Amino acid sequence: MLPIVDTHQHLWDLSQFTLPWLESDGVEMLRKDHLMRDYLETSANANVARTVYMEVDVAPADRLAEAQFVTELCRRDDNPMAGAVIGGRPGEVGFREYISQFKNNHFIKGVRQVLHVPDTAPGYSLNADFVKGVQYLGELDMIFDLCLRPGELADAVGLVNQCPETYFILDHCGNADPNIINGDVPHDPENPFSHSKEQWQDDMSTLGEHEQVICKISGIVARAPEGWGAETLAATINHCLDSFGPDRVVFGGDWPVCTMGATFTAWVQALREIISNRPEEEQQKLLADNADRIYGLI
Repeated sequence: MLPIVDTHQHLWDLSQFTLPWLESDGVEMLRKDHLMRDYLETSANANVARTVYMEVDVAPADRLAEAQFVTELCRRDDNPMAGAVIGGRPGEVGFREYISQFKNNHFIKGVRQVLHVPDTAPGYSLNADFVKGVQYLGELDMIFDLCLRPGELADAVGLVNQCPETYFILDHCGNADPNIINGDVPHDPENPFSHSKEQWQDDMSTLGEHEQVICKISGIVARAPEGWGAETLAATINHCLDSFGPDRVVFGGDWPVCTMGATFTAWVQALREIISNRPEEEQQKLLADNADRIYGLI
């Protein structure tokens, strides 16, 4: 079984960090601690070799402590964490000073700001200050993770065009709804997380033309319906793989958020099934080699 590098590993200890978004409706099942020992247990049969921590949108006062916490985990040899993407706000005053303190920390690989929260307006990522902050990440040789509403992928294109020296990771297949891509569910214009099949496909193809954008095959299983199977996710995943090519795709487990749709093991098994007809070299690149190279893990 080919090894995996999981580039989207969440962890949180609610006695240590505050996650305001956990009070939102619909995420009740996630309102408990999710610790490294829990991850090791749930991923035991998946052949995970290394992981990259993904920030969990802690309260602003906790961001520095979160970065220090994951840096310490990366230094230890009792877990697979080899790097981390931390939280930050590229458009806010003080961002340069905040992120510059990590420029010599080789475990900190990049920054993410979730852009699909209700209080972040469409187009925010194209604000001049935000663009400058993301450009600065490129100067520091750090990655920016793009996580935005699927109907706003054109904003991602606009941001990428203004930041030619910054590498981007597009999270969760552009937050596609696999049920829409399959044609099982219609586009609902009233739902901010809905999108049309054609719009998503076109925007993903456009993003795939940019050499500094990498697509993370992750997240979509959380939106899978009851009774889902590999075929539910296949059209979405295959379009991403074809749009970005074998050298610019990485795997992300998105645990524990993935458990809203499936276990970690079921998600990995489905992905392995979907890619089984592709050359083994391409499978190995998606599952591990690309991540090791892009994040500089080994």
